[in-house]
Amino acid sequence: MLRQRVITALILAGALIATLLFAPYPVQVILFALVAAAGGWEWAALVGAQGAFSRAVYAAIIPLLCGALWMGLALDGPEASLHARPWLAATALLWSAMLVGLKYYSAGRGVWGHAWVRAVMGWLMLTATWLAVAVCLTLINGPFIVFLLILTVAAADIGAYFAGRRFGQHALAAEISPAKTWEGFWGGMLCVALLATLIWQNLPLSQLHLGWGSLMVLGLATAGASVVGDLTVSLLKREVGLKDSGSLLPGHGGLLDRLDSICGAAPVFALGLLLIGY
Repeated sequence: MLRQRVITALILAGALIATLLFAPYPVQVILFALVAAAGGWEWAALVGAQGAFSRAVYAAIIPLLCGALWMGLALDGPEASLHARPWLAATALLWSAMLVGLKYYSAGRGVWGHAWVRAVMGWLMLTATWLAVAVCLTLINGPFIVFLLILTVAAADIGAYFAGRRFGQHALAAEISPAKTWEGFWGGMLCVALLATLIWQNLPLSQLHLGWGSLMVLGLATAGASVVGDLTVSLLKREVGLKDSGSLLPGHGGLLDRLDSICGAAPVFALGLLLIGY
């Protein structure tokens, strides 16, 4: 399983790097909107959609929302990040509020039981993720910034996986995802801290005179948000009795099982970059 997981991850990384290096910005945002729509296809199962038509309808709303944001916020213009900042802040606030939902999962089951709530959550999460990525791409060294976002989430995930397997004893959220542990969480945080300390200062971000402390806070906040995104989707899967969102990615489950962490991390990462003056 680990070998299959690694092979799939390498293929995904290759596709991502090729897109970031060779595709022009409009093509990039279209491709990422299609990825978000693919995530929406799987999210439709969390809403209760069974047939291909109903799932396709649900998923098709996501690129429409992305297109509306593209035009409404003028994301192809010079002030894209300025226009998008309030939307990113609102999304980060919603993810912060989701911590309460995770903490009091049992008490809030009456909320998660509504299909319309899960449907709106999917549209918001996936569209906001696309927006954050689109904004990052407009920044200086935009493709590289998006790669750093993915690298941070991957570092948190890898660190949590191995630390959890080796040291895991105390459940992080037993009712939602019994396999996740506090030891794994802190292992992921440590891995991201090492990434910020050993690598980020030698990358183009440091040329803008951003301090180590700012980069460390940004990295840890992004990693923490990725955990919230992961647990949120796990909560919804548990609510409808699903183990994986799909089977598209061997060793990983569905595409949504990879996007969930990025959904939490991307808006926080993009907003954090803007707030620290990137």
